[in-house]
Amino acid sequence: MDRAYEGDETRQLALELGFVPVVPPKQTRLSAWDYDRVMYRRRNEIERLFRRLKGFRRIFSRFDKLDVMFIAFIHFALIVEGLR
Repeated sequence: MDRAYEGDETRQLALELGFVPVVPPKQTRLSAWDYDRVMYRRRNEIERLFRRLKGFRRIFSRFDKLDVMFIAFIHFALIVEGLR
C-alpha cells in the first residue's frame, strides 16, 4: 500500500485479509495512526531496487525463453547493482 491508498476502507480491508499496512497517514488526517517507519523505509528500498532492475531492458521485456537464463540474468543484474 502507498499513501494514495490510506483510506479507512482500504486499511480495514487490508487488515481483514491479514496484511500489515505500513502506510503513513496524510498530514491532513484528523486521527493519525502509528506505522512501522523502518518497514516503510525498507519497502521504499525494495521499490527502488525494482526500478533499477527495470533499467536492464533484458529483464523488463523478458527476452530469454528459458527460466534458467532469466533467473541467471537477474542474478547478474543484482551483482552489478551490488557493486555500484
